[in-house]
Amino acid sequence: MPLKHAALGLLVALIWGTNFLAIELGLRDTLPVVLVALRFTLVAVPLVLFVPKPDASWRSLVAVGLFMSAGQFGLLFTAMHLGLPAGLAAVVLQCQMIFTLVVGVMVLKERPTRMQLVGALLGVIGLGIVAVGRIEGAADFGAIMPLLICVAAGLSWGIGNVASRSAQGANGFGMVVWSALVVPLPVLALSLLLDGPAAVGEAFATIGWETVVSVAYTAGLASLVGYSIWNSLLGRYPAAVVAPFALLVPPIGLAAAALVLGEVPNALELAGSALLVGGVAVGLVRRRRETSVRPAGSTPVQQAGADVGVLSEHSRPPAPARTLDT
Repeated sequence: MPLKHAALGLLVALIWGTNFLAIELGLRDTLPVVLVALRFTLVAVPLVLFVPKPDASWRSLVAVGLFMSAGQFGLLFTAMHLGLPAGLAAVVLQCQMIFTLVVGVMVLKERPTRMQLVGALLGVIGLGIVAVGRIEGAADFGAIMPLLICVAAGLSWGIGNVASRSAQGANGFGMVVWSALVVPLPVLALSLLLDGPAAVGEAFATIGWETVVSVAYTAGLASLVGYSIWNSLLGRYPAAVVAPFALLVPPIGLAAAALVLGEVPNALELAGSALLVGGVAVGLVRRRRETSVRPAGSTPVQQAGADVGVLSEHSRPPAPARTLDT
């Protein structure tokens, strides 16, 4: 890979890693589910008027929008709103790799490789260590609730990954834009139910600069710019060459949160995070025959991240039998 393309891969990792700071900023100003609705409204409008509908069924678009976007980010934003540190959220969300593997086996009858099974096991152990670190010294188990909600976000992402397999070959940027149409109304309805009309109305009436900056960053940079670069790299190189850049997102997220927000994980959280990211890395190890050729026009199955993935959002991790945002 030429230096300029490697620099683009690093840029995407930096955008997606610092994306969690932008989310944290927006959550200081508005409700989490309202922030999700604003983000994906900006992703879809007005681009949907200019970007052709991808070669995918409405069923696939709805499934990707509901699980990969609304479910993942609604739960992620809620977890951070309830106190999960931004840096730790960047790491925990990578449990999507485990759920993508499990859902793929259950729904698509895929056969995971030995390295994917080892990676999933390491990821589960890492999550357990992070959980122990979260409740260490806590007065009750309430400290672990945001962590569990973030794990649920990873589950939603994993389901979305499997749902997106039916749209392989579709234009990646088109999938980002058109699936975003599905997000705003359902999440706003959920916010009205959970927070009440008065709280939602106040959230819209009192939008401040923090929300504006957060939405501009998460929608404009993380979603549109980040995934445009990511999909262009995946159009030039095998997924195995590009995917490792996404592994930089969690450590960048941790470092950025420590430098900007003063969030320093304890020893157990750091150890569990390292093991979880290591498990994702192990799960990416594949035979050369499987990674040397990618069908023309296909896009990776998500991420990792994303937001982010955190591999991100509408990139796609390699399929277990044949893995990201980010």
